[in-house]
This record gives sequence, C-alpha cells and structure tokens, in this order.
Amino acid sequence: MKLILAFFKLIRWPNLFFIALTQWLFYFCVFEKLLTNPAQPPHSNFLFYLLIAASVLIAAAGYIINDYFDLQIDHVNKPSKVVVDKILKRRWIIVWHWLLSGLGILLSFYISYKTGSWIIAIVNLVCVWLLWVYSTTFKRKLLSGNIIIAALTVWVILSVYFYCGANLRVWSDSTIVDERKFFKFTMLYAAFAFVISLIREVIKDLEDLYGDAQFNCRTMPIVWGVPATKVFTAVWLVVAIAALLIVQLYAWQSGWWWIVLYSFLFVIAPLVYILKKLKDATEVSHYHQLSSYVKMVMLAGILSMLFFIY
Repeated sequence: MKLILAFFKLIRWPNLFFIALTQWLFYFCVFEKLLTNPAQPPHSNFLFYLLIAASVLIAAAGYIINDYFDLQIDHVNKPSKVVVDKILKRRWIIVWHWLLSGLGILLSFYISYKTGSWIIAIVNLVCVWLLWVYSTTFKRKLLSGNIIIAALTVWVILSVYFYCGANLRVWSDSTIVDERKFFKFTMLYAAFAFVISLIREVIKDLEDLYGDAQFNCRTMPIVWGVPATKVFTAVWLVVAIAALLIVQLYAWQSGWWWIVLYSFLFVIAPLVYILKKLKDATEVSHYHQLSSYVKMVMLAGILSMLFFIY
C-alpha cells in the first residue's frame, strides 16, 4: 500500500484528474452542445476516452521524470514530499517513465490512425520530448521552462479540438458543428489556460527560490530578482482580469448572466485577491498558498464549461 500511495504521489494524481476533467468537459459540455446534429458525433466515445488516457499517461510520465532529475533540489524545497530513492528506487522511476510515455504515444498513434488527424500523434510525441528536456534543461532556465509548461497546458484543450476534426482556421460552411463558435471557445479556454499556467509556474519559481539558487538554476527570481518577478506576475494577473472582464461583458450582452456571476465570484474576484496577496508575499509559505489559490482558479475555470449544458 505504501508503494501505491507513493506512486500516486509521484504522478501528481490531482493534476492528472484536472487534465482528464478538462478534456471531458470540453468535449461533452462545449463541443457536443455545438453539434448541428447531436445524434452524430464524429467519433466514438471510446476513442475519446483513449485520448484522455493518452494525455494522462504522457503527463504522468512527465511528472515522474521531473522528480527524477529534481531529486536534489526537492530535498531542499520540499523534503517531506520526496518519494524518489526514499520509497521508489530511481531505476524503477525511469522504467515507469518510459512505460507510461510509450503507452501514451502508442495510444496517440492509434487515435490518429482512426481519426485521420495525425497532428495528435505528432504533437504528443513532441510533448514527451519537451517534458524530458524541460526536466533536464529548461526548468532551470529563465522563462523558457515556464512557457513550455504553459504551452503544454494549452495542448490539453487543443488536442480535443483537433480530435473533433477541427482546424486552426474557421470554415465558412459547417457540417457537423458550429465551427466559428467552437473555434472562439477553444481560443478563449486555451488563452485562459496559458496565462493562468504561466502565472502559477512563476509563483512556483518564487516558492522554490532557495533550493533552485543552491543548484545554479537560472529561474526568473534568481536572474531578475524577486521584486521584478512579482511585477511580471502582477502584469499577467492584470491582463487576465482585464480580458475576463471583457469576456463577461459580451456574455452579459448575450444573456449568459449566470456564467457572468459565476466568473466574477470564482475566477475574477480570486484573481484580484491573489494580486493583492502577491504584493505582500515574502515567505515560502506565502507563495505556496498563492500557488494553491491559482490552482483553485484553474479548477473554477474548468468547471465553467458546465454552463454550456444550459
């Protein structure tokens, strides 16, 4: 039982649940509600669940390899959470990484073969490579690692978009789905995912500052300093808040006042609170708390897809 609990801790099961939930809600609450003929979805539900499985397997492999290469830093930043070499041996960590990555890639190629959308297999293969180089190199570099993780978060949504047979262009005549709306909602949630993920990654760099500095990492707080990093994060928080306010204005004009109220209470107001708390944050515990708050905002953003049912 101890090994099983350690394994689930290693693969960050709550984050994997977020990935699965995001894709499930985006497909069944957004895409299916925009179908011109709901009785004829483009692919079987079984194939879609394989897409979720592929995403979860690749992400789990990424978390595993990240902990493998971050072992020394994690002993400084979060010693109580380390399972590598304490409970799970390093050689088995590598085996699990390649096993999960391989299964994820195999499922991706099968999905691409069945749907004819080879971009899913190609990008998922790139994701496995990016997660490896992120863990070995870019995580310790200025901003590049943050951007990689934010981009991979966007792919969680875009993979469903391509699975549904859409393109990054808007067709003039729709056959199975209202493609203009589908494209707009995809870009909206993808942009939200990118910005919120970027904010959280930078806050995590602030949280891990001391351990990263001991091992010659070149993250933003180390290179630019804490004040400049807080300003960078604050700017993106303001951008997110402003963009969401504009979106809510359009939603209000369209009569979607329930989602407007929800967004104000559970997304915009918490972001304003995070912005205020960021200004006064000085301790590791403060940044850890802010990171948790941002994660809650991400969950609230994901759950907003439920409103498309109505």
